[in-house]
Amino acid sequence: MNVPLHWHTEPLLLLLVVGVSWAYALACGPLRARCVPGLQAYPRGYAICFHLGVAVAYIAVGSPLDQIGEAFLFSAHMLQHMLLIYIAAPLIVLGLPPELTDPFLEARPRLLKFARFLVHPLVAGLIFNFNFSVWHFPELYEAALRDRTLHIIEHWSMFLPALLMVWPLVSRSRILPRISFGGAMIYCFMLMIADLPLWAVLIFGEHPIYETYRLAPRISSLSASSDMILGAAIMKGFNEVFALVNMALAFFLWYKRDR
Repeated sequence: MNVPLHWHTEPLLLLLVVGVSWAYALACGPLRARCVPGLQAYPRGYAICFHLGVAVAYIAVGSPLDQIGEAFLFSAHMLQHMLLIYIAAPLIVLGLPPELTDPFLEARPRLLKFARFLVHPLVAGLIFNFNFSVWHFPELYEAALRDRTLHIIEHWSMFLPALLMVWPLVSRSRILPRISFGGAMIYCFMLMIADLPLWAVLIFGEHPIYETYRLAPRISSLSASSDMILGAAIMKGFNEVFALVNMALAFFLWYKRDR
């Protein structure tokens, strides 16, 4: 079966992708004396992370992967979400220079207080996992597949909480710093546990739970049930790798500091 594939070039999407990257480059480049007075030189390392994060986000929502995941394969849709959550979000947070974020927040005490609440590991983890799990209820998931606006809302309500979820582990901020090494290891362990109920429903279900993928034309050798199992494996694989890498890094840095 021939699947019509194309890259999304909607003006609003391109304006967002190009606009965010352009604004970042201007603020940290030619306008840094005005926008980021504490930044002595263009933060090349930060910029690479930030722009890579934006690029991965565009690949997730703007490449043919979006059409395949929307109409044919649950596993493709899950891969799309994982790219947003575990690749794009950490890269974007890593790409934020503290010279840019910290003075902005320090000048707005109420916003800083609210931000501290949001990036607290317990709050950030609960917000992210609640949103991610609720969107996978069959009724809401199917509604998002059928309504483009709701689908966009779905992606934003996964991506923005993902920024909060990864912040305690990858933040470079001085006033919203990473959590302690021990705290990071516990937090990563809890992240691995949090998605187990959804994973179990997907991987052990006797029948595909999403009608769209059950009725979709088969564009690969995967059956609808195998596709759902593959999607669950992709979800758990990204979650485990992200958590274990950060847990190992926290343990190594803790050992290096105290040896």
